[in-house]
Amino acid sequence: MDIDTAGGNDVVSYLEPELLHLPEVSSFELKPTTQIAEELFSQWLSLPDTSRLVKALIRDAKAGLPINPHGISSSGGAGGGSNPLTNASPPPLSPRSSCVSPRTLKQKVSPFSLTSPRKLATEPAQEVIPQFYFQHGRPPANELKEQCISRINQLFNNNLDGLHIDEFKLVTREVCKLPSFFSPALFRRIDAECYGIVTRDAFLKYWVESNMLTMDMATQVFEILKQPNHRYLTKSDFKPVLEELLATHPGLEFLQGTPEFQEKYAETVIYRIFYYINRSGNGRLTLRELKRSNLIFVMQQVDDEEEINKILRYFSYEHFYVIYCKFWELDTDHDYLLDRENLIRYGNHCLTYRIVDRIFSQVPKKFSSNMEGKMSYEDFVYFILAEENKSSEPSLEYWFKCIDLDGNGVLTSSELQYFYEEQLHRMSCMSQEPVLFEDILCQIVDMISPEREGYITLHDLKRSKLSGNIFNILFNLNKFMAFESRDPFLIHQEREDPTLTEWDRFAHREYVRLSMEEDSEAVSNGNVEVWEESLEAPF
Repeated sequence: MDIDTAGGNDVVSYLEPELLHLPEVSSFELKPTTQIAEELFSQWLSLPDTSRLVKALIRDAKAGLPINPHGISSSGGAGGGSNPLTNASPPPLSPRSSCVSPRTLKQKVSPFSLTSPRKLATEPAQEVIPQFYFQHGRPPANELKEQCISRINQLFNNNLDGLHIDEFKLVTREVCKLPSFFSPALFRRIDAECYGIVTRDAFLKYWVESNMLTMDMATQVFEILKQPNHRYLTKSDFKPVLEELLATHPGLEFLQGTPEFQEKYAETVIYRIFYYINRSGNGRLTLRELKRSNLIFVMQQVDDEEEINKILRYFSYEHFYVIYCKFWELDTDHDYLLDRENLIRYGNHCLTYRIVDRIFSQVPKKFSSNMEGKMSYEDFVYFILAEENKSSEPSLEYWFKCIDLDGNGVLTSSELQYFYEEQLHRMSCMSQEPVLFEDILCQIVDMISPEREGYITLHDLKRSKLSGNIFNILFNLNKFMAFESRDPFLIHQEREDPTLTEWDRFAHREYVRLSMEEDSEAVSNGNVEVWEESLEAPF
């Protein structure tokens, strides 16, 4: 087929890839490569209909007629016959401006704009997620805020200049809903400049505007007690609270004449709090540890209950009395420090030398005395709580560290045998029928049912309710013999009130015994008033 070169060039100028209608090749691939375009153009020219169209366009061009690339020649068909391809206009091309091919859309249109109208019509409106994190705490609801401000206005109405520290307790109870003995600590937190007075505006700024109002009580207590630059509580942070408790609680009023015992009571309460709550043992009580504990609930009970000894957790004076008297009995030189020989006398020499050596190696707890071979009163509080309540988790952790000689986190039969050997020797010296270690090991395995054969982990001990007896078997001869004989008196005590812990029952027995001894001494000295209240604390 011969085609005029000039005419062919004119025609080519009107051809673009979109006009070729080749869906398998994109316009992006055609434009940068002329060879592909030329091959496709040759194929298009080889078509019969294309040949007739091109010839008609060439004739029009030679005749000087305007060239119409979208239709046939204005002068009629190529041969004047009845062929519809030559007599009729060709089918129109696709509109180029409003509707392009899907492949072109991929190149020119964002994928986010290709949503179908049906999808747009049926898709629900996007849900707006409300703000759930507030850097400075969640702002209070308007209703709660108005109620709080109204109550604040009532309390400050008669004191427009502000409230002094002795007038602030009602605000602590009524507005903040905190125990009353937190009043001085809260007052000093607001009165940072030590003016000795808290105004209405200062209280509103601290309690309402800083969103303390919407915090849970544990967080409120944490923020009030901690130092501004700390993210934890230390033992000294609790001292202002205990001082106010000792000064105002009716159940501790009898101690006001003995400040030395007030100080020891406060220390004991703080040590008990950290023993049970500060599980990391680093002396830094975190907000998470505080929230996981029952301390806030117990503090509320203390504020509502006039009889302090009914609150067995942390604050019982009877429990303090037992702990302090036990320490005083062992501290023969009264320097408030115990050595190995002092501690070995505990419980009528019930402990083995090997376990006492492990305690003084400071494996379960680093001594606070900072003196080699000397145990302070704080260290003794941790020891006696662990010794007399071996079923509690802090106690299991304490004694597990002692028995784990290599510190690898598991107890092996060789480690158990090392501590039991001294028990076996002591039974022989006391003419007791010895129990072979092989039998003891089988008994321990049956009691614990460890997950891995040949090893006992701390997790295994915490799963079993009989774990405390294992430590008694290994290093406490008196309790081991009581366990072997299944003392019916102890079994009756446990069944009588299952809510009491081993420590609660021990502390009650010892308090009664110590009180009776104190009463006997008083009677022998001619003081008959002790019979009126025989169980009152001698201090």
